[in-house]
Amino acid sequence: MNREIAEKPFEWPIRVYYEDTDLQGVVYFANYFKYMERARTEWLRSLGVEQDKLFHEERKYFVVVDTNAEFIKPARFNDELVATARLVDLTRATFLIEQNIYRDGLDGELLCKGMTKAAYVNAETQKPLRVPASIFEGKK
Repeated sequence: MNREIAEKPFEWPIRVYYEDTDLQGVVYFANYFKYMERARTEWLRSLGVEQDKLFHEERKYFVVVDTNAEFIKPARFNDELVATARLVDLTRATFLIEQNIYRDGLDGELLCKGMTKAAYVNAETQKPLRVPASIFEGKK
């Protein structure tokens, strides 16, 4: 596995819109999981994995089997955030991704830290498959 990809987190910028917030102008907790999902999707895309093609052409997909988040500080309307994704463990059929959300970039305030465990699945049988390590070596 490429150590640079595993050690350096992928960053995805996000702007907080009014629709993301509650009456107090604070980001609703469930939206942090949406931000993490966007970062995971774009991280995989940056590695050359197009999930729609993976599903339709190879009949395989990823499924989240566990996720958690610790909410440290609130994000607010109009904040500029960065959501990250970084591979921290790879097993036979699953991979573990560290996901953090910062205000004003990686050097800014840590607002939320989380972990997401995903499995690689055969779409026909719904059974787990061996995760190809080559996915995380990056094709771009």
